[in-house]
Formats: sequence, structure tokens, C-alpha cells
Amino acid sequence: MIPLKDNVPTRTFPVVTVGIIVVNALVWFWEITGTTVNTDVAHYGYYPCAVQGPCIDFATHHRPLVEMVFTSMFMHASWIHIIGNMLFLWIFGNNVEDAMGRVRFLVFYLAAGIAATALQTFVTLHWSGAAGASVPNIGASGAIAGVLGAYLLLLPRATVLTAITLGFFFIIREIPAIWFLGIWFLFQLVEGGFGITHPQGGGGVAFFAHVGGFTFGLLTVKALAKRPPLRPLYR
Repeated sequence: MIPLKDNVPTRTFPVVTVGIIVVNALVWFWEITGTTVNTDVAHYGYYPCAVQGPCIDFATHHRPLVEMVFTSMFMHASWIHIIGNMLFLWIFGNNVEDAMGRVRFLVFYLAAGIAATALQTFVTLHWSGAAGASVPNIGASGAIAGVLGAYLLLLPRATVLTAITLGFFFIIREIPAIWFLGIWFLFQLVEGGFGITHPQGGGGVAFFAHVGGFTFGLLTVKALAKRPPLRPLYR
């Protein structure tokens, strides 16, 4: 399912949401120029083994732990990776920012990314071994998952215009946000569990980072929201 837009307006222009998108885009353009993307990922990605070794070939990832956590949150592996993440952030982030305010939203976004990294690190260290823990983690999806969790509690009755893929065909439908985000979260849980039992089938996606970020959003949004978002518009 690919979200296209929701039906919730905002009071003000989402400066922080757009700013985060711009920073991610600039980092991506930096990645695809000069050295290869794989080289940049190896140098600036986050390595779970830095928390608890051993690390394989640790000489290639010797940066401080805190630095790796933050640099990895703004890096991506492909055009599809960054476009998908930024699309989700644009559609769902503006309303969460509207409810929290700009400063709180920025702090929330970064904290969600840290929570996502923490859960993925815990799972990786306990079930993937040294080889899995020595694979760099990158991407904004953990932090964005926090935004999705917050959106679910703030706007469960919103609708999301969604492109549903059926092979080479698309069906465009409006889906209640509670269903769209609920199905998304269930998929992360199922695929995350499959990834633990069948690591080779996980496709390199850190599903438990999504679970961690989403749960963080659910648990903290009520404490951080300064006002309710605007009500959804219905035709």
C-alpha cells in the first residue's frame, strides 16, 4: 500500500517536517556523489556491535556511538528507500507537527529514531550474532514510524488516499487511517518475527526499528501534543 495523501489540513506550514525532508534529501545527494553509497554507509551507518561486541572488521566502523545513531538516521540506501520514507513523513508528519508544535516535534522525531535504534539493537544482539550486529543500519524509517504511531492516536478517523498494488495494476481507495496504520504495524511485527527465525529472508529491513519507533509514538504523543490536530475533511 502506498499512501498518496490524507484528508487532514494543518494550521500552519510544517516547517520542521519539510526541513527534515530537505536534510534527508541533501544527505542522499551527498551519498550518490563522490564515493559510493556503500562506502558512505560503511563509514556513517550505525553498527549494533558497537554497543556489545564482538564486531567483525571493526576498523571500518570506529565512530562514536552517539554520532553513528544520528548520522544513520539521515542516510538511505536507494532512491526507493528515500522516496518511500519521505512520502510517509510528508503525509503523516505535518499533522503531528501541527499538534505538538515545531520544537517538540523535532525533539520527538529524534527521540523516536533513538527508540527505534534501541529496540532493533536489542533484537539484533540477542538473535543475529556477531555477523548480523556488524551490518550497518541506516534510514529514517524508525523515526518516521514514531510519527505514524503518534498519528494513529491523534487521528484514527482520518482517511488516507492509498494506491493498492495488484501486480502491475493499482487501485486507488480511501482507507481509514486506523486500518492503514494498523495493517502497516501488523506487517512489521510479522516480518520482524520472520526475520528472527529466517534472517536470510528479511531483505535487510530493520523491522523492529519500525516496531520500536511506532510504539514510542503511541506511548508519548499524548504527553507531547499541545493541542488536537484539525478535524478531517470529508467530501
